[in-house]
Amino acid sequence: MTDSLVIGADSEVILHFDLKLEDGSAADSTRVNNKPAKMVMGDGSLTPNFEACLLGLAKGDKKAFTLGPQDAFGQPDPNNIHYMDRSRFGADLNVEEGMILAFSQPDGTEIPGIIRSAAGDSVTVDFNHPLAGQTVIFDVEIIDVKPGASAQGGN
Repeated sequence: MTDSLVIGADSEVILHFDLKLEDGSAADSTRVNNKPAKMVMGDGSLTPNFEACLLGLAKGDKKAFTLGPQDAFGQPDPNNIHYMDRSRFGADLNVEEGMILAFSQPDGTEIPGIIRSAAGDSVTVDFNHPLAGQTVIFDVEIIDVKPGASAQGGN
């Protein structure tokens, strides 16, 4: 048994991360509230490309990765932009450009949409990820690594 496990396909990982845009502006960070993220590799909380960056890292490692749009949040999809009638929004809601609202899906889950424009009776809502089309810098610090379920001998 080694003192330091490396991140594998189903490891449990506790990490701090900073997600920045190419211009250096912060997009997301676990350091703001000093609450590291906890995730299990392969659980879907990170895209496969983000997970691939973590493979092989160990507790205490710090590394930065630059990911292009195709490896991070994808390119914006014009099919994810919808035009809605203002009557679909509550009369008491002052819909403004830049707002992010939650929209219920038919299966009951919610998806965020960004109001791109609101003119007259028409509201344009963008359901693309806010970072779609962006190159991002993923800066990580591995706090702890635990073996995944398959490594803990499930015989």
